[in-house]
Order: sequence, then C-alpha cells, then structure tokens
Amino acid sequence: MISLDRLNEVDRPEFVALLGEIYEHSPWVAEAAFQRRPFATRDALRDVMNDVVSQADPERQLALLRAHPELAGRAAIRGELTTHSADEQGASGLLNCSPEELKRIQELNQAYGEKFKFPFVIAVKGMDRSAIIASLEKRLGNPREEEKLEALRQVSRIAGFRLEASIGS
Repeated sequence: MISLDRLNEVDRPEFVALLGEIYEHSPWVAEAAFQRRPFATRDALRDVMNDVVSQADPERQLALLRAHPELAGRAAIRGELTTHSADEQGASGLLNCSPEELKRIQELNQAYGEKFKFPFVIAVKGMDRSAIIASLEKRLGNPREEEKLEALRQVSRIAGFRLEASIGS
C-alpha cells in the first residue's frame, strides 16, 4: 500500500507504474490523472480517474471495456489474469466453478460478447457465482448503449475497490 502523500510526490513514470493497472490494461487513465495532482484524498483521486474515463472518446472507452477479461474465461483458465483480476475472480469463487457453472458462464459470455462486442464487466466484490450469473443473464437484455454505460459504471466501481486496496487514505 502506498500513501497518498507519496503518490503526490512521485514522478510521472512511477505514478503510472503504481496506478497503471487500476483500470485493466489501461495505463492511459493514470497518465492523464497525473496532470491533476495533488490529490487531497483517495476519493479525489478516484473521482479524477473516473472523469478521465468519462471524458474519453467512445472508442477509447470501448477499448477500456475490451481490456477486461471474461469472467471465468480463457485467460482465467490459463492463469493469465492480472493480479487484480485473479484476486477479484478468485474471491468471488469464479476460479472454482463447477463444470455446469463454468459451461453456463461461458455460454453467457459468448452471447454477451456477440451482442455487445465487449466482455461482461461487473465489480464482483461481495458477490458469489450465482449472483454473478444472474446479473449476466439480466444484463443480456439491456440495449447496447445502456449496457455500455452500465459496464463503464462497473469499471468505475472496480477501480474504486482497487484504489481502496492500494492507496492509504
């Protein structure tokens, strides 16, 4: 865990190295947030990073969504998740699915990806497999633009949890 004071003092490369994976495979968010230092609170940092994403052009937002791995997907099975994603999916039980659960999640992931052209993104903290599956089933019924906004809200929640775990208040 790094202190907010230290984060406010480091140079750009170290800042990006420390926060570059808060948004999955998207260090551009930390890069842009660096310019708005110093941050008085962890919440202020979170808000700035969220602003960076919300002000990004639609293609960059879509790239951010596409940077997220499928839940219990190929990357998880091969052990290729980022540390953050592995911890999050593991804590929710997604890395220990029964064969039936895994088959259902993979079917839903495929249907979701075909419909929306980005992977299902949800902040899994505090959720179990059945709640995640139910949410995926429900959100499959959303219109594309509504779902893109919901996925971006979930990315924001994930980033908030990651900042909470990484940055001292």
